[in-house]
Amino acid sequence: MDINKQLSESAVLQELGGRIALHRLNRNLTQAQLAKEAGVSLSTVNRMEAGNSTQLSNLVRVLRALGLTENLNLLIPPPAISPIQQLKMEGKARKRARPVKDATAASSGPWSWDEATTEKLKKKPQDRGGDR
Repeated sequence: MDINKQLSESAVLQELGGRIALHRLNRNLTQAQLAKEAGVSLSTVNRMEAGNSTQLSNLVRVLRALGLTENLNLLIPPPAISPIQQLKMEGKARKRARPVKDATAASSGPWSWDEATTEKLKKKPQDRGGDR
């Protein structure tokens, strides 16, 4: 079965667990042998192969024991940075994401103060709590 975005989380976990079991069997390992080689408990391997949730670090350990860690590059490939983004960043790495500006809000008309701010500005400084 191909893993795609239409599959539920549990279906994806079951498919991954099944694939791990097939790799284990291809290496002629028992679950206990894989657990020992990976440094995880036997119940962790049981849960993983059954498609139950487990810690990400346990998945990495099992993949390492099966010789599959190189495949993680295919799972989550390093993102390519566009040349324009590289110029904007001047060689620095991105550390934060910014929300995309809403195009409808920007084109709704000229900028103006809201009513509450306008009323505050109309008051005298002593009424606003300014210097006396």
